[in-house]
Amino acid sequence: MREEGLSRLSDVNLNRNRADYIVMHYLIRDLQVAIGKYARGRVLDIGCGNKPYEVFFKDRITGYVGCDVAQSDKHKVDVICEATALAFPDAQFDTVFSTQVIEHVGDPFKMLQEANRVMQPDGLIIVSAPFCWELHEEPYDFYRYSKYGLKAMFEQNGFEVIEIKANGGKWAAIFQMNINMVYSTFKKRKWWIRIAKGIFVNLRFTALLNRVGLWLDKKYHDELLTLNYVIIARKVKNV
Repeated sequence: MREEGLSRLSDVNLNRNRADYIVMHYLIRDLQVAIGKYARGRVLDIGCGNKPYEVFFKDRITGYVGCDVAQSDKHKVDVICEATALAFPDAQFDTVFSTQVIEHVGDPFKMLQEANRVMQPDGLIIVSAPFCWELHEEPYDFYRYSKYGLKAMFEQNGFEVIEIKANGGKWAAIFQMNINMVYSTFKKRKWWIRIAKGIFVNLRFTALLNRVGLWLDKKYHDELLTLNYVIIARKVKNV
């Protein structure tokens, strides 16, 4: 188990001056669409953190339960358990939801098998996973996934893939990774870097880069490179 009080995303309201605005813009947009289209019945959020996406489920479902490996800083976690050992009986949920979690699970096959176990027949699962991102939450950062890898993994664990959505294209990825690089440099404590950071933030260069990146991504969209994928699948058999 990891430490208690983990800091997590708390809501879906975005400021254009955020360093992670581009990645979160696409992720939140595509998750909201997926939830609106597919979520139903009783929902399990695996790796729920502070449940930032719960607002999108309201009026669509009959219940919402969140589990995680440790309690979040806002104390939103209902059940503490591993994604590979879910603390629920079989066939309890109509929808399983998990965003930006599966890359942190050492055995993603076991995670999907457990999700399958707690799902009703014909239940739906909505998962997001990174394709292009820097190391984070080390040392619990194990994998990056292509859409083909995700499809194969889900099909091998009792699911039929309905849809895979790329979260942005190459320009979004390029701009986001360059913004990440700049902010990573800002973490250094040299005096001239602190001055550069103040100028960069106060003049809202981040917001400008975010706007340009999104504009280029829309005008010259190419999903050969993307930041994340959202995958939706249906349980077709027990595993």
